[in-house]
Amino acid sequence: MDLPEATALFAAGLAAGSVNAVAGGGSLVTFPTLVALGLSPVAANVTNSIAVCPGYLAAIAGSRADLPGQRGRLLRLVPTVVVGTAAGCALLLLTPERAFEVAVPFLVLGATATLALQERLRSLAGSPKSRHVHLIAGLGAVYGGYFGAALGVMLVAALALVLDETLPRISAAKNVISAVVGLVTAVAFAAFGPVNWAAVAVVAPATLTGGYAGARLARRLPPRLWRAGIVAFGATIGVWLLVRALA
Repeated sequence: MDLPEATALFAAGLAAGSVNAVAGGGSLVTFPTLVALGLSPVAANVTNSIAVCPGYLAAIAGSRADLPGQRGRLLRLVPTVVVGTAAGCALLLLTPERAFEVAVPFLVLGATATLALQERLRSLAGSPKSRHVHLIAGLGAVYGGYFGAALGVMLVAALALVLDETLPRISAAKNVISAVVGLVTAVAFAAFGPVNWAAVAVVAPATLTGGYAGARLARRLPPRLWRAGIVAFGATIGVWLLVRALA
């Protein structure tokens, strides 16, 4: 890896950490950068999953003011998230690479549509039903272990349907779930995946810095503006992935 490549990866890591803390989907910055530098899609994905993990931990620190009162609920979710993530990792490593490329854009676009229609869906569903939070966390974890880009978009959209909380508190819970997913994928892919450790060494410190800064910024954004930004971002990366898969 030469200096221009390392610089590009570091910049991508800063951006990814910030975006992951605010909305999720930062891997759509680092993942295509890794592919552009010559890694195969699966190698880029497992390398990226390990590299962005520190950013999730920093995001928890940045959003800690919105975590009080959620500890018990989040601790109860940990086993579900661990099992779901492990299943997603196995699905990625044991299925054809082409299936990975085709499935992801539809998952991202579906999550974005859920967030865009959040208020209407909540009116149809009635009051938030927190008993469904384990199902949502488990399905999100499977997706996170499989790919992970826009995991935050999916979690914010889905958790908003079942939790009677403000967006900043939902985002804080999302950061904790994402961090657990990140830790499990890091262990699984370090043991069984084709990881490029030089790229990890460049991107990981950058996501750590970007994740903390992004979480601090997220607490200052108006909810309506926040939701619009997440929807626009999710739609953009979903379309980009679809075009790439069909090319």
